Amino acid sequence: MIQKGSDPNCTIFTNFAVTMTLYPNLIKEALQTVRYPGTGKDIISMEMLEDDIRIDGNSVSFSLIFEKPTDPFIKSIVKSAETAIKLKAGDDVQVEVKVKTRQAPRPEGPELLPDVKNIIAVASGKGGVGKSTVAANLAVALAGLGYQVGLLDADIFGPSMPKMFNTEGARPYAENKDGRDLIIPVEQYGIKLLSIGYFVDPEQAVLWRGAMASNALKQLIADADWGELDYFIIDMPPGTSDIHLTLVQTLGITGAVVVSTPQEVALADARKGIDMFRNEKVNVPVLGLVENMAWFTPAELPQNKYYLFGKEGCKRLAEELKVPLLGQIPIVQSICEGGDNGTPVALNPDTITGLAFRDLAQSVAVATDARNHQQPPTKAVNTHS
Repeated sequence: MIQKGSDPNCTIFTNFAVTMTLYPNLIKEALQTVRYPGTGKDIISMEMLEDDIRIDGNSVSFSLIFEKPTDPFIKSIVKSAETAIKLKAGDDVQVEVKVKTRQAPRPEGPELLPDVKNIIAVASGKGGVGKSTVAANLAVALAGLGYQVGLLDADIFGPSMPKMFNTEGARPYAENKDGRDLIIPVEQYGIKLLSIGYFVDPEQAVLWRGAMASNALKQLIADADWGELDYFIIDMPPGTSDIHLTLVQTLGITGAVVVSTPQEVALADARKGIDMFRNEKVNVPVLGLVENMAWFTPAELPQNKYYLFGKEGCKRLAEELKVPLLGQIPIVQSICEGGDNGTPVALNPDTITGLAFRDLAQSVAVATDARNHQQPPTKAVNTHS
């Protein structure tokens, strides 16, 4: 605006916001300056702008199309689009950006895994007690009993299932089903498998913050085609962490199996693990305890038992906490060899350890059936309520 001052030779310039006349090409020109971080290309050339621009005076609305509802750049792109239009046309422009996705939205709640009957978390209060070995062999033994089984390696920072199942070279692919791109799990020994280990370099450490790890885990659960399963076994990381919270917030876990060794230091942590599931905000039923490394039995003396880490510590803890002792697994060299070679010992139910895991699988099946008859289905947890 131009304003004359008291001096006729003096002209004062006053700035004010100018809103340009809006038209579709102006909007497109502005959006051409917005680049998608994943590719570096502008959102117009990526055909992310839907043909639905609506202009009413100084208001404009349009839709941006993203591939997936879980796209991590949705919020930043929407903000950048609003800013670009205001820079081009003026701050007075009212911008409404609608978000659409080409992929069907991810289901939630009970619809997340509708064809999975039982979700079993295999957990431990501390590392080094053989939790992953128990989870792997429990899955194999359940499959040997005729059940349809899936196994998720939820230990994001220390995935071991690819090695334990001799599938380290596997690279899962995705298929479009009902409008969603779903990861197809690896299959080995009749079990459906997924692990972050299939998607990262096995020689490099996974250096992710908690949120990144939790999002990756959600994708392995919700964006995979698990199909019909009698048992969905989750090998949880040791201790308590963001991953545990993510799991109980994402899924209604049928029950937890807690693994420990007999010595007191492990039992103290097992007690904490059981307390975590029994916490009133989590409220996941504990199916029972598994005592791993219960005793050492030499291959040449199969009747002998040497209690290297104490005797029946888990049995005493189970009695104290009033939970079942689901099984006792001896230390036998073949267990270690089987894990290293990718052939879990439960594949051979005629051995001492194979029989122990078969008994464990039967106990878990019985405990799960009893839990389902006596208690209502577990709901996903809202830990913020």
